[in-house]
Formats: sequence, structure tokens, C-alpha cells
Amino acid sequence: MTILAVGMKKEEKSLHKFESLSDAHRVFGLPQPRHPLISLINGAHTQIELFKIPQRHVLGFYKISYKPKLSGKLKYGQGYYDFDEGGLLFASPGQIIGGNDDEGAVCSEYTLLIHPDFFLGYPLTKKIRQYGFFSYAANETLHLSEEEKAIIMSIFRNIETELNNRIDDFSQDVMISQIELLLNYANRFYKRQFITRKVVSNELLQRLEELLNQYFDQEMPSSQGTPTVSYLAEKLHLSPSYLSDMLRSLTGQNAQQHIHAKVIEKAKEKLSTTNLSVSEVAYALGFEHSQSFSKLFKIKTKLSPQAFRNSFN
Repeated sequence: MTILAVGMKKEEKSLHKFESLSDAHRVFGLPQPRHPLISLINGAHTQIELFKIPQRHVLGFYKISYKPKLSGKLKYGQGYYDFDEGGLLFASPGQIIGGNDDEGAVCSEYTLLIHPDFFLGYPLTKKIRQYGFFSYAANETLHLSEEEKAIIMSIFRNIETELNNRIDDFSQDVMISQIELLLNYANRFYKRQFITRKVVSNELLQRLEELLNQYFDQEMPSSQGTPTVSYLAEKLHLSPSYLSDMLRSLTGQNAQQHIHAKVIEKAKEKLSTTNLSVSEVAYALGFEHSQSFSKLFKIKTKLSPQAFRNSFN
């Protein structure tokens, strides 16, 4: 079974869009799925007609795949990690799958396809959007230890068993529970991955600090506004959600909170060392309205900008 990496490149004209699981099965050369909204493809028992799969395509459903070997190198930011064990890849509706490398030639053990409608009426409909790994790029694969792999494989097998049994009134409840269990374990394992890669994460933290300092030192806020999470993530070659998760694991603050902390740091500097008015400070830091700046400053420092300035006199 082929697993194709989640891409973040610009969409090409010839992209095929998979609207349904039936469409995907047809293109893969597989029998129609037993259930129209959920399908589990077991790579050990299934022959996929690889040449029929569009190299780059767009999903209309969620995809969770386990690949037993990830080519030995993990690209992480601008560096690499040696990692020969397998891992999970996640994709959500609307994402582009595939690329111009040989990633698609590597077989997967399991691929779970879930149409969003399968979650209707369940809390997971909204909760699934909170799992940051569905927006991660290909270089943010979740790598699994043997112990972690055993847990994930058992969940895949439980879903497979349920799908192969006669569907009854309880089938959907059981499968929803198993999917949520899989996602919760994935969430736990991602936190472990952040911790075990603190060297790289700390390097990213240092680069983030340099980016923010450069942004303010070059007086970019006055023309482009305060830096955004998207801007920083793009510069660091990460997705916004992954950047926030990484920062939260290291410092307890997400990316937006880091930006606010830098804004307050620069504001204190200007208020204590210049004669700029509060409105001029707000403008210099990228605020269109000084009231917005004053409100943020007071929330973060418990003082108004003017009260903070007066404390130095």
C-alpha cells in the first residue's frame, strides 16, 4: 500500500480531487469500501495499482497512514534526524498529497480513510480540528518506537475487525471510540517527540528570537504590522500549528503569546528610553489603533503604558 507525504506546495492544474472513499478505492484498483464513509486498507493483504494513482492529488477526507520505514532521514526544519523506525502521517480534507520524489513508492502497513460526515453527531466532529498534526507538513511525521507502534497497530486492527464484522447499531460508536483513542495516543506521542528533540527545538527557539528581533530592529511593524504566526512559521519552514505546539512544549506559551511578549518587551524599551508618545509607540510596534496597544499592554503588565512610563520618573 502506498503512502504519500502531505505536501504544502502550490496546487498544480492537473491535481485530481478525491471527493469520496469510493472514488479513492476505484483509482487505487480496490473493491468498493464496505462502509461509504470509512475504510481501512491493510497493505499486507492489498495490492495497489500504483501507476494509476495521481502523483499529486487533493483529499476530500481524513487520511491516517502508518509507514514501516521512513527512509532513515527525517527533515526537521532545516536539519535532519536519523530515524529508521516507522511513523504516522496525517492529512485532512483539502490538503495536497504526493510530490515529485520517490516517497510514494514506499509501502504502508495501514491506511485509514475517514469522510468528515462519519463524525456527524459526535463531539469528534469539532474536536478533530484541535489536533495540530493534521496540518503538519511532510517533515513533521510522527515517529514511533516499537512500543508505540504496537499500541497504534492494535487500534488499527480493532477498527479492521469492526469493519469486517456485520455492521450494526453499535458499529459506528465503537469505531468512533477507536479513532479518538488513536488520535489521543498520537497526541501523547507527539509531545514525546517534542521532548526528545529538544536540541533541534531549542535551535528553532533561538532562530525565532532572532527573527523577531530582526523584524522589530528593521522597523517592519510600522509598515507591515506586528509579526504574525504565519509569517514566523513560513520563515522557519514549519506550519503555524506545529510552531505553536513546539513552543508550548518548550516554554508553555504558544506562538501568538511569544509575539505578544516580544511586543511588550519592545514597548517597555521605547516607553522607558524615548520621548515618543503612547500613540507613536503603538504605531511603531504595528498597531493601527493605540487603544488596542494600550489594552494589550495593560493585560500583560497590569499597568497602562503611561503609568509604566511614569514609574521611571
